[in-house]
Amino acid sequence: MSFETKTEPTHRDADTTIARARERAEMLQGLYIHLVIFLVINGGLLGLNALTRGDEGGWWFQWTLLPWGIGVLVHIVVAIAPVFSSDWVDRRTERIAVKRRR
Repeated sequence: MSFETKTEPTHRDADTTIARARERAEMLQGLYIHLVIFLVINGGLLGLNALTRGDEGGWWFQWTLLPWGIGVLVHIVVAIAPVFSSDWVDRRTERIAVKRRR
């Protein structure tokens, strides 16, 4: 029977927490920048297409919207879902270690 004792967080723990929070903030910042650029560029392309298509013209702006939209969706999943974060690596390592102890 073993008893775990809780200790106060160390300076190293605080540094790790700050580093992970910064990593998360930078990931979200990259997502927001990506979304703004996506909306501005594709809004401009929509406007350009609307102004230049003529009476019988077709819509072509969706050919940039669709593939880039898929890229934005992947970026959202990576930024929101904790699958690729350093916390996920720690959780997975702990799970593997627990399985090996059995």
